[in-house]
Amino acid sequence: MAPAPRDWFSKQFGDTFDEKAREIGRFNLAIFGKTGVGKSTLVNAIFGEDVAETGIGQPVTQGSHLYMHADGHFGVLDTRGLEIGTDDETILSELEQYIRQMRRQPQAEQVHVAWYCVRAGDRRFEETEEAFIRGLDRLGLPVMLVLTQVPMRDGRHHPDALALRDVIAERDLPLAAQPIFLTNAKSDDFAGLEAHGLQELLDATFLVAPAGVQEALVAAQKIDLKRKRELADKAIRAAVGAAAAAGATPIPFADAAVLVPIQLTMMATISHIYGVGVDRATAAALAATAAATAGGRSLVTSLIKTVPGAGTLVGGGIAAVVASGVTWAVGQAWTTVCSRLSQGKLTGVSGALDSDAIRELFLDEFRGNMRKKLPGGFKTLDK
Repeated sequence: MAPAPRDWFSKQFGDTFDEKAREIGRFNLAIFGKTGVGKSTLVNAIFGEDVAETGIGQPVTQGSHLYMHADGHFGVLDTRGLEIGTDDETILSELEQYIRQMRRQPQAEQVHVAWYCVRAGDRRFEETEEAFIRGLDRLGLPVMLVLTQVPMRDGRHHPDALALRDVIAERDLPLAAQPIFLTNAKSDDFAGLEAHGLQELLDATFLVAPAGVQEALVAAQKIDLKRKRELADKAIRAAVGAAAAAGATPIPFADAAVLVPIQLTMMATISHIYGVGVDRATAAALAATAAATAGGRSLVTSLIKTVPGAGTLVGGGIAAVVASGVTWAVGQAWTTVCSRLSQGKLTGVSGALDSDAIRELFLDEFRGNMRKKLPGGFKTLDK
């Protein structure tokens, strides 16, 4: 017995999603600093709280004090049971062992960047911290130094934080990016303090991270929607080019054996970029593609009636144009859906997906984008 269309689609989408997960990989950040400097708050502000919710992670080797928390396209390495300033030799020794071991593994398993955090309110930077940073550099890690919990009001950093920054800068530390980043990860409306410095820290992290994990870093971070949109557009352009080259039946997800893998790959990629998990992405895609299939049939029928000669050219140039146009419109509409899902929208009170809202949004976006792409002056789509 052949599988039901929904079951077939769910399996195909799930398999494609898993394949893209392996292809995109994972960005791994090592974060160090004394207890209470706000490492978790900083990570949560930029990468979201999913990693923190997974617990303490797994020790990287037996008996190690280094723990890797991994979720999706992000991993964060930190220490448990050891303190910077007293256990530095142990931490660096275990880290060196881990780095040597991981350099024989795929890039997604390696450590890519290290942040060393200092709380601005402590107003001091100790010799042991300098030695630790130099030790990280000797291990070949790009090191970035971050001052945390820096008060800023009306665009001005607290003078004490600026003074601490200048004192540290005089040590000429081997840092991979600009000398020191001044940040505050969490705003405090009562105290009149604003969050700041996060985008600058993220921008610099992109500059020092290996090229092979750039897509994973885009997918992992939560604050730079422009980068997510640019990467989604790249995935759409690739799918559009493949669809045009295929010259296949343009109707999305209906009797289009060549286009289906192209569009599924595009949608799975965009789901990863926006951090939409496989279960939600699959359910949303089922709702969306039902709308796209109906809209695609309407489009092709209307196009054949409207464009002179289209009836004889559907297997040639017109088919390629429409196939690429539909793929572009599907990609644009799906990006909007994933962006809303990543913001916690398109759900009901219980948190379950609102399939009707997803279907309506997708079809509205799909129609609007197709109006921009249809050849022959065709301006409207049947409802």
